[in-house]
Amino acid sequence: MSDRERKYTGIRTYRDPFGRFLFRYPKDWQQFDLSEDRDGVMFSPETENPTTWFSIWATRLPDAIVAEDMDVLREGINEGLRRLDDLHVEFESEDVFGDLCRFERIYVFKEGPLTPKRRVWMLYVHTWQFVLMAQGASAEEYQYWFPMLSDFFDTFDLAPTLWFASDRELMNQAGP
Repeated sequence: MSDRERKYTGIRTYRDPFGRFLFRYPKDWQQFDLSEDRDGVMFSPETENPTTWFSIWATRLPDAIVAEDMDVLREGINEGLRRLDDLHVEFESEDVFGDLCRFERIYVFKEGPLTPKRRVWMLYVHTWQFVLMAQGASAEEYQYWFPMLSDFFDTFDLAPTLWFASDRELMNQAGP
C-alpha cells in the first residue's frame, strides 16, 4: 500500500453494544469481528488479512479484582508474553487506580514471516478484563500508524459504572 493510499480521513466513535466502553477510530478503517471465543472488535486499514490493526475484547471474570492481585496478574501476563517467539519488550508499566489494575507492554516478536510491534493494555476492572491491542505488521508500520494507534488508547473510555465499581472509597461508602 503506497503512502498516497493511506490517509487519515476522519474519525468515528465506536460504542460497545453493552455500554462498557467507547473509543475513536478512523472512519475509513475496516471493522472485523473477533473469533467466537472473544467478545470484541478489531479495526484495520487493510481490507483482507489485516496485519496492522487495533482491537479490544472484554472477558467477564469469576471474581472481582483488587489492587492486591497485581503480583498474580503480572506473573500471568509475563508468562503469556514469554510464549511469543523472539520476544523483545521495549516498554512496560503498571498502574493502580483504586482497584482498577492496568498493565501496559510494548514489544516486538516473531510471528511467521512477520516481526510485528504491539502495544497492549490489560485492564482489570472489578469483574472485567479488557485487553486493548494495537499492532503494526512491522516496526516501520507501527511507527507510520503511531498517531492513529495512540489515538485509540487516548480516546478509550470506560463506562462510569465500571470506574465506580473499582473505586475503593465509593465502594466502602456504599456499605454491604
